[in-house]
Amino acid sequence: MVVLSQKIQQFRHLRGMTQKSLSVKSGVTYSTVTKLESGIYTNPTINTIAKISNALDVGVEDLLRETATFDKGQINGQQGKKRGKSKFTFIDLFAGIGGTRIGFERCGGQAVFASEIDKYACQTYQTNFGDYPSGDITRIDANDIPDHDVLVAGFPCQPFSIAGVSKYKSLGLQHGFLNATKGTLFFDIARIVKAKRPKILFLENVKNLMSHDKGRTFEVIKGTLEGLNYRLHFAVHDGRHFVPQHRERTIIVAFNNDVFEGEENFSFPEIPDRQHCLRDILQKKAGSKYTLTDNLWQYLQDYAEKHRKKGNGFGYGLPHLDGISRTLSARYYKDGSEILIRQRGKNPRRLTPRECARLQGFPEDFVIPVSDTQAYRQFGNAVVVPLIEYLAKPLVKTLSHA
Repeated sequence: MVVLSQKIQQFRHLRGMTQKSLSVKSGVTYSTVTKLESGIYTNPTINTIAKISNALDVGVEDLLRETATFDKGQINGQQGKKRGKSKFTFIDLFAGIGGTRIGFERCGGQAVFASEIDKYACQTYQTNFGDYPSGDITRIDANDIPDHDVLVAGFPCQPFSIAGVSKYKSLGLQHGFLNATKGTLFFDIARIVKAKRPKILFLENVKNLMSHDKGRTFEVIKGTLEGLNYRLHFAVHDGRHFVPQHRERTIIVAFNNDVFEGEENFSFPEIPDRQHCLRDILQKKAGSKYTLTDNLWQYLQDYAEKHRKKGNGFGYGLPHLDGISRTLSARYYKDGSEILIRQRGKNPRRLTPRECARLQGFPEDFVIPVSDTQAYRQFGNAVVVPLIEYLAKPLVKTLSHA
């Protein structure tokens, strides 16, 4: 029996395509294409198969005929489905579960590569997009990444190490910024930027990025990108204007001076002052498992009282349902104390995973295939999707004049 990997390879050769060109044309990541053809990835989603079949100009059944991967019932409605023409291409680094990807795709972008190291986040990403992200970014050869217009990354905020500085110097820049602690992931972004020269960079990070490590962290980032001949724009934006959550993030947009010559005519759009309330994202019925036990609720009250007497505000969050919540964090899985929901005649409850998805602006059809614990971590690390979409729109306009 002919396996799926052989069928893809046969049709690709007939079309005179490389794995990289198939990745670009289909919108399936290069890593997924190579894993499919090598037989490492043996159970792709039907959405992935549909994308590849469209790129190869064959029917879905042509790829699946004489293979045991899918039932014909699974391909109902998929054969012949065509992708809309994309306005630009982008890569999705530190992709998480794909919130940034959704925002950029809504603006007409096509993801041609994704990287994420957490296996559970990769599971959620694959379930929703059909692509399994490449893994550890430090092990990825920049030359294996397809060309792209926009590099998108929500990278960790860490001080920079001497190892990081050595990478900085390896980029051919004149000087480095010395720090005593470890943190090199940004430099892997920089080496990809140097190799691929995307037109625009879109970087997302925590609110305190510019003050982190007494400003040295941002100084390294700014100096590195300017040394690579990019012009920076940066600002802090709050997701509360799009969802009922106070969530401030630093956004850096950088333009390739070789393309725009310093005349990109870009400014961050004015954020609309919209009001959102927590009540709107709540499910009518939440399972009893989300209600706090008597012991946990008592502990949280005692903990809050202890810190109140010390004069600080540490403790649980019990927001008004007509207001907004605190920032959802990746530690929410521990006890849910930062955002609790009042219940009549019961102890408060934590948010459900679906409510966390809504709090970040994910669409209702976004699938959550993992445990509650992993879901809380994933949505706590995610972006506010409609904010990303709103900020991406002017980039599309700027790209059209490049």
